[in-house]
Amino acid sequence: MFGVRASALAIGAAVWLAAQPAVAAHPNALWRVVHDLCVTDMKIRGRPAPCMAVDRARGFAVVRDLRSATQVLLVPTARLRGIESPQLLAAASPNYWQDAWEARRLFEKRAGRAVPRDVVGMAINSVYGRSQSQLHIHIDCIRPDVRAALAAHQAEIGHRWATASFDLVGERYRLLRVDGADLGASDPFKLLAAGDAGARADMGAETLVVVGETFAGDEPGFVLLSARAGVPANAGGAGEALLDHRCDVLKAPG
Repeated sequence: MFGVRASALAIGAAVWLAAQPAVAAHPNALWRVVHDLCVTDMKIRGRPAPCMAVDRARGFAVVRDLRSATQVLLVPTARLRGIESPQLLAAASPNYWQDAWEARRLFEKRAGRAVPRDVVGMAINSVYGRSQSQLHIHIDCIRPDVRAALAAHQAEIGHRWATASFDLVGERYRLLRVDGADLGASDPFKLLAAGDAGARADMGAETLVVVGETFAGDEPGFVLLSARAGVPANAGGAGEALLDHRCDVLKAPG
């Protein structure tokens, strides 16, 4: 029986790897891979295939995106549809962003090198800008132009949400500074909901991006960026656009 189940998992993994370019047509595909394949394989064989990692205790898996040379996805092993899931704002909810920040080591493994914190971006799209009906955080390089703009306007980024004075990829984002080498207990979902009543009332319309940063005085921290979909109606809300799935920023001199 064990051999049959293991063979079935191997076949399922092969099908997933072959079918990834078409995954957008199947909104539950990511959930099925994580729940049916990766978690099951971890239980049976102690391996996370076809995921890169499964942490059953902390409740997440890390999936490689074969459409990108470097991108990985942090996916909860609990059923959560997306940023609109009310469980994310519960007092005892896991900080999946901190888990994603730690999972950048797997992103670096795909990149083949250590990556400076201000090159790493993490993003979740709004309900209107996503293809999968399971919460997932994109982890990849930040676009070079986004990195340059944030560096140039670093002094404007404060500890309260405020609309930026500049556009990023044609969108005007709200920005928030968070200090610390890690996010720790600073959960971007909760920081957004607490700092913006409009966002809390309709989290599904929000997109959220977290970028590693080093502030003046060599102080480590993060820049949180949020934007709301709906201009025009049901459009936008894809903060993933701030990421660069070719990782050109790693190719630039310096």
